[in-house]
Amino acid sequence: MSYDSRLNKSFEGALLLPLSQTSRYVLISDCHRGTGRANDNFLKNEHLYLAALKYYYQKGFTYLELGDGDELWENRSIQSIKETHMHSFEMLSRFYSQGRLYMVYGNHDIVKKSPSFSQKYFNSYYCGNKLCELELYPDITFYPGIILQDKQNKKDVYLTHGHQADVFNSTFWFISRFLVRYVWKPLESLGIPDPTSAAKNHTRKRKTEKRLSAWAKEHSHILITGHTHYPMVGGTDSPFFNTGSCVHPAGITAIEIENRCITLVKWSIGTRNNLALYVTREILGNTVCIDEY
Repeated sequence: MSYDSRLNKSFEGALLLPLSQTSRYVLISDCHRGTGRANDNFLKNEHLYLAALKYYYQKGFTYLELGDGDELWENRSIQSIKETHMHSFEMLSRFYSQGRLYMVYGNHDIVKKSPSFSQKYFNSYYCGNKLCELELYPDITFYPGIILQDKQNKKDVYLTHGHQADVFNSTFWFISRFLVRYVWKPLESLGIPDPTSAAKNHTRKRKTEKRLSAWAKEHSHILITGHTHYPMVGGTDSPFFNTGSCVHPAGITAIEIENRCITLVKWSIGTRNNLALYVTREILGNTVCIDEY
């Protein structure tokens, strides 16, 4: 099956959500929440992630996670991940309880596509503040893709993780998972990067981005993905956007859709004149309005 067919298939079972002038969506991907060990790249940015979630919760945004939210290739236990990042899951559960949270699975958390897996592990989490189990995302479905459906102007926005553009991270994901878990994970501790990763292998990253961009152009769809960890703002000649990731050393990136416009933002640490540190939200590149396409 070609990458074009794999992407098409992802949207056959996509969730349809409304897109209008009043819609407020924040798109985040590739958190790779881990177990708090040295290979947990999310841990150092969790304070930025929590600040961003509180901002979007207060502003009335709906949270859309575009895959690889949890690192389930390097780690076997989702329970350990939930315990380590308890405060992040607490915030996510607040979005879910208000009907403002939807999730796509990626290659590193592809096991979430199984309903039995989600029912077993995501119904509840342990709250350290209240010392008891609380609801997390009971009855949640993890989707292959999401379509923001614009019934007025027919300018739909297509959302998925993006691993479909790479055969080793989609069709043969179980082989890639084996290599990551038992070969590249220990070698990375020695400074040897994983050559199968689109985020760490620049040649594979460029090839993946080229395919995703080609799909968007060929089908005349606005496409937003994650997977490569490289934030990108599309133009009228290339309607392909990328959310970036939550694991970059300089901060986390996200895409906001508000007033029918798409904005790439970065959350990072800033310094005031009195040397106090604070969390800052910065707009990257140009805001692109959907009606321009």
